[in-house]
Amino acid sequence: MRVVNASCEIMKLMQPETTFYQLNRPARYSGGELGSIVKDWAHVDVTVALAFPDVYEVGMSHIGSAILYQALNNVPWIAAERSYAPWPDREQQLRGTNTSLTSLETRRPLSEFDIVGFSLQYELSYTNVLNMLDLAGLPIRASERSMQMPIILVGGPCAFNPEPLADFIDCAIIGDAEEAIVEFCSQVRESKRLGEDRAKLLNRLAGLEGVYVPSHFSVTYETDGRIKAIEPLNQNCLEVRRRVVADLDKAPYPDHPIVPFMQTVHDRVAVEVARGCTRGCRFCQAGYIYRPVRERQPETVRRLIDAALRHSGYDEVSLLSLSTGDYSAIETLMQNLMSCYADQKVAISLPSLRVGSLTPILMEEIKKVRKTGFTLAPEAGSERLRNVINKGIRAEDLVKSAQAAFQLGWRLIKLYFMIGLPTETEDDLNALVDLAAQVKFTGKGTEGGADVNVSVSTFVPKAHTPFQWDAQLSREETFARQEFLRSNLKKKRLRFKWHDANLSFLEGVFARGDRRLGAVLEQAVKLGCRFDGWRDHFLWDHWQTAFARTGVQPEWYLRARELEELLPWDHIDCGVSKDFLRHERQKALVGEATPDCRNGQCSQCGLCDFETVRTRLADRNVLAALRQSEHTTANGHLDLSKVRLTITKTGRVVSLSHLEFMTLIKRAVRRAELPIQFSSGYHPSPRISFGDALPLGVASQAEIIDLTLSPPVTPHDVLSRLNRELPNGVKVVTAVAWPRKGPSPSESIETATYSVPLCGDEARGLSKRIPSFLSAEQVLVTKRKKNRHAEVDLRPWVIKLSHDSSYLFMEMSAGSPLLVSAYLLETDSETIRGRGVCKTEIKFKEFNCQRSD
Repeated sequence: MRVVNASCEIMKLMQPETTFYQLNRPARYSGGELGSIVKDWAHVDVTVALAFPDVYEVGMSHIGSAILYQALNNVPWIAAERSYAPWPDREQQLRGTNTSLTSLETRRPLSEFDIVGFSLQYELSYTNVLNMLDLAGLPIRASERSMQMPIILVGGPCAFNPEPLADFIDCAIIGDAEEAIVEFCSQVRESKRLGEDRAKLLNRLAGLEGVYVPSHFSVTYETDGRIKAIEPLNQNCLEVRRRVVADLDKAPYPDHPIVPFMQTVHDRVAVEVARGCTRGCRFCQAGYIYRPVRERQPETVRRLIDAALRHSGYDEVSLLSLSTGDYSAIETLMQNLMSCYADQKVAISLPSLRVGSLTPILMEEIKKVRKTGFTLAPEAGSERLRNVINKGIRAEDLVKSAQAAFQLGWRLIKLYFMIGLPTETEDDLNALVDLAAQVKFTGKGTEGGADVNVSVSTFVPKAHTPFQWDAQLSREETFARQEFLRSNLKKKRLRFKWHDANLSFLEGVFARGDRRLGAVLEQAVKLGCRFDGWRDHFLWDHWQTAFARTGVQPEWYLRARELEELLPWDHIDCGVSKDFLRHERQKALVGEATPDCRNGQCSQCGLCDFETVRTRLADRNVLAALRQSEHTTANGHLDLSKVRLTITKTGRVVSLSHLEFMTLIKRAVRRAELPIQFSSGYHPSPRISFGDALPLGVASQAEIIDLTLSPPVTPHDVLSRLNRELPNGVKVVTAVAWPRKGPSPSESIETATYSVPLCGDEARGLSKRIPSFLSAEQVLVTKRKKNRHAEVDLRPWVIKLSHDSSYLFMEMSAGSPLLVSAYLLETDSETIRGRGVCKTEIKFKEFNCQRSD
């Protein structure tokens, strides 16, 4: 009988906070992911906390934050770390223990950083910003923060109207931040060297292009509530002009991505192929604030993908832009990528496609991708209304695209529409229903049938768009139009999904809000508003109370504005002139189109200088010849080998679930470039076999994993290659050849031994309880499972029990070590989970298995 043994000194290894185990998804807070960067603060001059005001799995999917993390940490004297909004259960822990919100990398309180930077992607994240400041032990209002406290910086699309947050932030970066953030840090560094006070530092920062300091502007109001004046207090800064990164090929981009332990919203390599869109959809803020179109050359895209796949172990790549189908070299790039990565079972996805960009060649390549849902966004049902918004999609083209998708194998098409667009009538709503029905009809007779989901959001006018002057639907009007669509789509047997009217209402208030809304935000946070973009956490009644207590009428912010009215964001220059936006609005009212300027005549929006700031398109003819994959994974009559690994699971990774640990290993195998064999079928998976799941919080010195490889690789090479790719706490201890038809890990193990640290005089009590347990025929306890209680017998699980003054040792053939040790120590499983239980030894069964040739 072979034995794998390990020392109980494992308890001395670094563990995650034991309180993590009591949380929903503790991996959100563990840190230590592959690709994360930890610098010695003694050797840096400026520290930055990149704070994302949403939960970890959302923030880790935001490519902008990843770009800034790389750009900052590329500078030797800057240390950038990450922090995310804690889920309510974690917030309760922090407040209950009077513990500050910290970074993931070094677990330092945010209050100790020089800069805390928030990415504002969505207006309904504002309460999380204030709550995170409070959890960090920082005064919420900027005027109350001392010189020793960090500068609070914001950026992202919502920074183009940061006025609702003006009382809480020190600065905002308007526009592209990759270059501006480093310049910002340089000024903070110089100010620290000179010992300047906070006022002088803010003056210094305000001199940077693209940096807005709200305290340097004074806002006054008319008696009817409109803005009377926005007056600069610093005459050297009359307005703030947006920053533009001119050439994406020269800009920093993460080619060593951080690889989360847990599944995130977008769990894949994400490469931004282009930034900006000049299609000119008049409702779309991104189309105006991210101009001009700047495309990365396909060679750059390919290099970034190669590096990111090699360093991450992901099996999917997403090509990002506002409209990936419009990328000039998309057909060439897709053909190249599909040819090069097909054998590695890497999928390529295009998350944003416009109907007019779906060429036959592109559709042919897309059909090779894993087919989940195919998304089309006509936005409006009628041709007339699409002309108003400058969408430029004909109904027949959309129907043809849907038909092609169904014929290529997609079973589901998602259609995105908006209600409440300027000039919308009931006829437009009827046209929406008819168009969706036509799409569904195109799938009739195709293999597997066809299904259509109709998703409808409420139009929210945004700053710096031609519709920034238009009214937003009231809640009552929104409910009525949603009900109209629900009733009529049901008759066509179409699924209908809609955006919550109250959420859209609140988004609209803050999207075009002013500084007076700061008091409402502050009150809402005190009332407990958090994660307002999450329907399950949205507290509409609390928001109504906050508005009432502050005397603010939220409906006033949804009204139409006069064309000459002073708007809260008029001192922020997005690069597109206000005259151009007015002209676009007039063209909308008569249904006149504005053509895309990327390949045609300039539309005179006022942004480009045609030297540095200009359209930059990819050359579709420069991509290098196709490079075939170095690793093939064909199935069939192959020379296969199986290698059995013994692996540790200690330190921070103890907070991972079994599924998360499996994902960690699979990605490490990819990074190690081991020729793992895949299963057959439409969704091939790597042939990696794991043992039974460890309970959350239990460490191990002896996890067993089998790899099936083709062509064979020696166990020594597997061990050395894999260990180079595993994070701290996970290490291959042994690797041995294993018969191809040998028993799986779970079938191979006869017993496992666990050690449980003892506290106080628990050893004395065990001297009586162990003999009593071993002599009993049954030891029944009640276990909670899936919201119900079940009675289980612990006795058959246990083979041997012993203890010394420091540890309880349990040799078990099955079952949970937490339940058994909790029973023996007369406590509960959650207490034991935080003790540092460790699997220290396994014994294998004897077996006879003919080795395969």
